[in-house]
Amino acid sequence: MASYRTPLSRARGLGAAKHGVGTWIGERVGGVALVPLCLWAVFAAMRLAAHDYAFAVEWVSQPVNATLLVLLFAVSFWHMHDGMRIIVEDYIHKTLSKAGLLLLNLLVCGLAGALSVISILKVAFSGGVY
Repeated sequence: MASYRTPLSRARGLGAAKHGVGTWIGERVGGVALVPLCLWAVFAAMRLAAHDYAFAVEWVSQPVNATLLVLLFAVSFWHMHDGMRIIVEDYIHKTLSKAGLLLLNLLVCGLAGALSVISILKVAFSGGVY
């Protein structure tokens, strides 16, 4: 049986999923946001290295520093999740392996990000008291 469909009609529905541009822009925005945050973190770490634990707790308790630390970790883990997701989607072809790795990526990035943010907020609000 001959097919009278054109190549374009056969390809319809098999093209791009129309979500790649949003992912690409999100990766770039996250990367750009990390530049000043990482520069701030390097200078903050150099300053904190010269002082003791009490100074570090006081430093983290300041609202601007706590906010920037939370942003640094949240954007970092989000960016890492996006990057690893793209790698898994592009290079893992077995459906079960891909699904498992995507779930593992989400859980590791989500749990590590949540743990770091909660730790920063605990120090910021309680002054490091256990």
